[in-house]
Amino acid sequence: MTGLPGRIAWNLRHRWRRVFALCVLGAGVAAPLLTGLWWSLPLVWFFGLFIVLPVLHTLVKPVPEDGSDDERENATGDPALDALRERYARGDIDEREFERKLDRLLETEDAELADPPEDGDAADRVREGIRREVERIRE
Repeated sequence: MTGLPGRIAWNLRHRWRRVFALCVLGAGVAAPLLTGLWWSLPLVWFFGLFIVLPVLHTLVKPVPEDGSDDERENATGDPALDALRERYARGDIDEREFERKLDRLLETEDAELADPPEDGDAADRVREGIRREVERIRE
């Protein structure tokens, strides 16, 4: 699917909460006009947004697979850094090689950053996190 139908399908699949909330708001505005009862507006909004939406969100939320919490904790979002950490954890490379490759990886990452964060250097934070993990692995 491409074009407008594809975009609509993607939005319904990934942003269904927003679409549902907009439908509830529209139904809340239309309810007093259709029924003639003024109190149907807050009633529709309350049940739709505070009861039905959380229940649907809970029912639709994906169930995590076994071991996915550990993977999410250890994953950095950078595949090269994750691969380097895995090689070090398996013992394929020693600490000196790990540090050398980590420094090279972080140097290339620094070159790609357009706006470095103001609260500190990103490379220093990543390097400190890796060093803490190395100490944790050694224990």
